[in-house]
Amino acid sequence: MVDQIPTFEGPVCPLPLKNETTIVMGHGSGGLMTHNLIQEVFQAHFQNSFIKAGNDFANTPIPDTNPNGRLSISTDGHIISPIFFPGGDIGRLAICGTVNDISMSGSTPLYITASFILEEGLQITDLERIAFSMQKTAEEAGVEIVAGDTKVVEKGKGDGIFISTTGIGWLPNNVEIRGDLAQPGDVILVSGTIGDHGIAVLSARGDLGFETDLKSDVAPLNQLIQSLIETIPEIHVLRDPTRGGLATTLNEIARQSNVGLMIYDEMIPVNSTVQSACEMLGFDPLYVANEGKVVVILSKEYKEKALEIMRLNDHGKNAAFIGEVVPIHPGHVVLRTSFGTTRMLEMMSGEMLPRIC
Repeated sequence: MVDQIPTFEGPVCPLPLKNETTIVMGHGSGGLMTHNLIQEVFQAHFQNSFIKAGNDFANTPIPDTNPNGRLSISTDGHIISPIFFPGGDIGRLAICGTVNDISMSGSTPLYITASFILEEGLQITDLERIAFSMQKTAEEAGVEIVAGDTKVVEKGKGDGIFISTTGIGWLPNNVEIRGDLAQPGDVILVSGTIGDHGIAVLSARGDLGFETDLKSDVAPLNQLIQSLIETIPEIHVLRDPTRGGLATTLNEIARQSNVGLMIYDEMIPVNSTVQSACEMLGFDPLYVANEGKVVVILSKEYKEKALEIMRLNDHGKNAAFIGEVVPIHPGHVVLRTSFGTTRMLEMMSGEMLPRIC
């Protein structure tokens, strides 16, 4: 598994990029410089027949193992500062974010396209490092990067690099998992500790005031999810708690399904470093972003089996039961503390941490 920023070990770029160290406006001209950048950076790493063909499109096959299915499509934009952080980088983030969005429907992700907005002055070695990371993460997730686009903006009009991705997956007709399917009596599980990504990024900026060994949880979750779907027949909702954290995600589900969610404070797994950082900064870990966790809502009878399956996966080893779907206070999330008191968990109204997804 790739769980940290990979060191680029690829070949040195041949001419004419050999003597160029940064992105310049000419790399976005659509001419020879653009051609060379695409060929010597992106095509050098995203190696498959679709990319090698050099077209502006990819004609991909639809799986024939189950003709009774539907395409699943999702698109996402990725901006983060810094672009390299403990446990990942913007390239790994882009692949994982799109793979996970597709996976939340129960679909198998297959293909990804990527659009790069590069700022003049970006180091080409950093771009290569990002491309290398994207390919390694795609291999980890079992998907292919099949098409892309590159544009360059003037210095000061971007932030190094922005990446937009579109994912395509395949959803069998017998799988129906949506945010409006939570039912009273269901249980709520989460695949591991919350808030790791947001606090790791904050640490990388030097904003904590102390050093930690915390790493982002950024990871592709499709294999964990497919192992659940293959065994558990009554999964109703899957959702990755990214921006806005766990609390915001649960509010979205409560509103979609028009049910109440009761969450137990002492059951929610939080890394001690995350807890300490949040206490020092006045943050609530329930609202801090994650990039490698999934909320699973399913029938109560499958609770223990689902936890067992999740804990067999490296990305689910700290999976926990955290609450229940209840017939009261529809559309709202209630947190019950260890003292027996309760409070409403509202949806986050603003951005607690800038540029983390």
